Amino acid sequence: MSSLDVLVLMGSASDRPFMDPAVALLAELGVAVRAHVTSAHRTPDRTRELVLRAETEGCSVFICAAGMAAHLAGAVAALTLRPVLGVPLPGGLLDGVDALLSTVQMPAGVPVATFAVGRAGAKNAAYCAAEIVALERDEVAQALRRHREIGRDKVLQADADLAAGGGKVEP
Repeated sequence: MSSLDVLVLMGSASDRPFMDPAVALLAELGVAVRAHVTSAHRTPDRTRELVLRAETEGCSVFICAAGMAAHLAGAVAALTLRPVLGVPLPGGLLDGVDALLSTVQMPAGVPVATFAVGRAGAKNAAYCAAEIVALERDEVAQALRRHREIGRDKVLQADADLAAGGGKVEP
């Protein structure tokens, strides 16, 4: 087992409310995860150092979250051959649409798998990173299966609750 499975990079401290739950989810699933704040524009040398060090520690996948110009995921993808998952974050004049377009529009050969803007995207990026790690670690695959079962059970319970109430939905 590597000492690091997933490195989560955020463009600024204001990204933490979006990414902290994703980091917690990864840890809950048994994924060795670490997070840092680094900027593609303000600290490019530090970004490079974090990526290269993570690779030596066995990192399988990078999650990069940023808003506005959102160049962090692309900058990281240029430095590694490992999967990079981009999470565009809301903010700025277009409230995340600019970050989404910046993250998703990568040149051929330097891909970034891009998720939804904000919390939903952060959570799905964490699940996707765990799925990548699970390709080599059965205990992570088992934890993911348990999470899917919990989700299924919640839907079935909600349906049973609705049926028990006569199928009426209150406004």
